[in-house]
Amino acid sequence: MGNATTLAMFAGFGGQGVLFAGKVMAYAGLIDGREVSWLPSYGPEMRGGTANCSVTLSDDPIGSPLILHPNLLIAMNQPSFDKFVNEVAPGGIIVYDSALIAPGEMRDDVKALGIPASKMAEDAGLAGLLNIVLLGAAWGLSHFCSESALHEAIQKSVPPSKEALKAKNEEALSLGIEAAAS
Repeated sequence: MGNATTLAMFAGFGGQGVLFAGKVMAYAGLIDGREVSWLPSYGPEMRGGTANCSVTLSDDPIGSPLILHPNLLIAMNQPSFDKFVNEVAPGGIIVYDSALIAPGEMRDDVKALGIPASKMAEDAGLAGLLNIVLLGAAWGLSHFCSESALHEAIQKSVPPSKEALKAKNEEALSLGIEAAAS
């Protein structure tokens, strides 16, 4: 995607890091000097309920934070995948956790990548970081920002109180980037 406008939708259950992954993408856009919109949305039940987050990265002013037809979907659970798969713009990219999602018949007008992100994260001792594994895979396919901005965004997004998680997030990001390359 390079400098094209990225209209990303992150979707999953509350507690899966949907909003955090979106925040990392938004920070990366800011670091690259792009126009950014980050719009979280979650049900009243929070953990266990549905959560999604729209992120727009653009070189032009953003007219609305609402995204009706994302060109990048990061799906972390079956209900979210089912809800948004047909909303993705033709030519868009769908990245999903194949350990949690059975895609059924996939559209042929999008690029789809299913990786077992939750299992990969768990096997690497990074339980709970499936969001960042999927973010890495999404970056590997779309290059929505510079690689240096992505790494800097991880450093800025993880709070100082959780300093130890910076290295784990970097590791999860690398797992996703490698999965997209293979």
